[in-house]
Amino acid sequence: MDKPKITQAMIDAYDEYTHLTLDRRDFMRKLQLLAGSAGAAAAIAPLIAASSAHAEIISPDDDRLETTMTAYRGAPGEISAYIAAPKDRPGKLPTVIVIHENRGRNDHIKDVSRRLALEGFLAVAPDLLSPSGGTPANEDQAREDISKLDQQMTASNLMAAMAFLKTHPRSTGAIGAVGFCWGGRQVNLLAVAAPELKAGVAYYGAQPPVEDVPKIKASLLLHYAGLDDRINKGIDAYKAALEADKKDFQIFIYDGVNHAFNNDTSAARYDKKAADLAWSRTVEFLKAKLV
Repeated sequence: MDKPKITQAMIDAYDEYTHLTLDRRDFMRKLQLLAGSAGAAAAIAPLIAASSAHAEIISPDDDRLETTMTAYRGAPGEISAYIAAPKDRPGKLPTVIVIHENRGRNDHIKDVSRRLALEGFLAVAPDLLSPSGGTPANEDQAREDISKLDQQMTASNLMAAMAFLKTHPRSTGAIGAVGFCWGGRQVNLLAVAAPELKAGVAYYGAQPPVEDVPKIKASLLLHYAGLDDRINKGIDAYKAALEADKKDFQIFIYDGVNHAFNNDTSAARYDKKAADLAWSRTVEFLKAKLV
């Protein structure tokens, strides 16, 4: 059987479903109209969505790494945290908080943490759904739970992660953050809230209120997808505010790629060329700023 053709309209419908107001039933109805039949829609939907079966680039038991689950005090209770560090670097390490998408801290985000660890960082991925019982296996449920999170509580739990890592025995105290989608927005907001954050990397993340930009002390690296009209509407105002306040920032827009282009578990939206370039820029940036 030939691989089903996935159009931009189908990807846009999925983005509307996962980030805006379209529910799954309406998404599948719309996808069926775009695909021409219920069977074609059923075949296409998994190709657009993320697949946990493709979540691992670096094995969880890679012998180059030390990984562990821990928890730190947050609100209203403990926040689960996945930690990865390189075995060949036994001393203190520059530290990166890895902030998940609106699917929660899933296996893909743990894998990203392991990739960062292999680059010489202490990588820490908090589960910001811990207050609601942790990231569920069902993606739709995770997105629903994310939508119900109180932003002030989430911000508090990221600030608590900063405090936890400041005194962590493996951390130099130089802390950065990288986040994707929902997590990209959280990186921008954390940069506003935490003057001690040294570096922030936001992948296709919504921008903070421009009036808060003067509070930012961190260096910023901002990755955007050229086809991501929803998020890109805020770029110009954010850039102007960053320039006006003489902030240290870089913006890269990757032409012809979709929101979530870095997520290699989503066959339709992943773009290897853009993802590899953005990742190389991310690693170089974090190594330069977390000193």
